[in-house]
Amino acid sequence: MHGVLVIDKPEGLSSAQVVARVRRELGEKSAGHTGTLDPMATGVLPIVLGEATKIAGFLLADDKTYVGTLELGVSTDTLDRKGKIVAEASWDHVDEQAVRAAMAGLTGEILQVPPMYSALKQGGKRLYELARAGQEVEREARPVRVDRFEIEMFHPPRLLFHVECSKGTYVRSLVRDLGEALGTGATLTALRRTRSGRFGLADAVPLDGDLKAAARDRLVSPAAAIDHLPAWPISDAEAMRVAQGQRLPLPADATPGKVWRLLRDSGSLAAIAEAKPDPGGILKMGYLRVMVTG
Repeated sequence: MHGVLVIDKPEGLSSAQVVARVRRELGEKSAGHTGTLDPMATGVLPIVLGEATKIAGFLLADDKTYVGTLELGVSTDTLDRKGKIVAEASWDHVDEQAVRAAMAGLTGEILQVPPMYSALKQGGKRLYELARAGQEVEREARPVRVDRFEIEMFHPPRLLFHVECSKGTYVRSLVRDLGEALGTGATLTALRRTRSGRFGLADAVPLDGDLKAAARDRLVSPAAAIDHLPAWPISDAEAMRVAQGQRLPLPADATPGKVWRLLRDSGSLAAIAEAKPDPGGILKMGYLRVMVTG
């Protein structure tokens, strides 16, 4: 079983727990997810199975879309409603125009400090492990990109919002920064991922459904999962050469960094290749992933 099965993750489970359940129910040894969702969050969670685990890195890089709710005037240690309240402030002075202006200031290429309750490592330990031990450490701000951060519904102190962002963006931190900009504090109360790259809610199946039937009917092939990359058709004989570590001649339009999907006669993915300059300045072919799937 090689491909991507998109799960509509329920609330209360970690992404790793969802992967473990899919692996167990499908009897598949190789499985992984392509972008963590917090236990509180729901929505689109692509699960890579079998040989498709080799393309996980390309899916991790995908942009994400979310809808969520937040509450003004409340700050928690986890930055969401599951945490302990650490501060409260008045929100009476805040109007919709002020919120929209603050959201605009958090749009574009920004620097974001990740939350303490996250899986990032520092000093060999997960940040959430340090947080649970009562420690707070300095975290370096990281560049992220927020393409859209807008109000969908304004019923203070609750707001419904929409976010479109790059990988690595913490929506909880975005909400925290909004609360700081407004001078009220804010915490995330609900979050649903509606899109991860090419996969949306329409592609997702419920975790409590018949996953074997879903895998038969809804599994996305590795070639289709990364169809944003240009296709380079190759013969089965050329695919065998690639599998043996041999190189193919570069296409005439090759430029440094250009990446292709190498597709067999059957349409299955044989490899992913990138044009790279060697020390002498001559382009050569580098194979990022080899997928001999039959």
